[in-house]
Amino acid sequence: MTVFEGWWIYVFIAIAGWLATDLWRWLGVLAGNRLRDDSEVLNWVRAVATALVAAVIAKLILYPTGILEHSPLWLRLASVAAGALAFFIGRQKPAIGIVTAIAVLAMGLYALGF
Repeated sequence: MTVFEGWWIYVFIAIAGWLATDLWRWLGVLAGNRLRDDSEVLNWVRAVATALVAAVIAKLILYPTGILEHSPLWLRLASVAAGALAFFIGRQKPAIGIVTAIAVLAMGLYALGF
């Protein structure tokens, strides 16, 4: 068995993933150039995108998988609350909120023996 024996599957995944997402990105660029920043369509797209992100985050908090499945709900909620607080205190920089939430979750998991 050589190092490059199973490489084709990774190339296939990379190309298929690129084609599946890049097509929509280019269509978005083409359509986005024709939209005004204050148009109702763009406001709707922003609202849908925000709702999807919120739904994914809620699913990760309320119905986690893996090691988070065994962590208590209060710890997951506390880490999100700490991240949100850090986000607003830290001049609304997303990186500050994300790092804070991850750090609180990691320290809590470590303290609980995970």
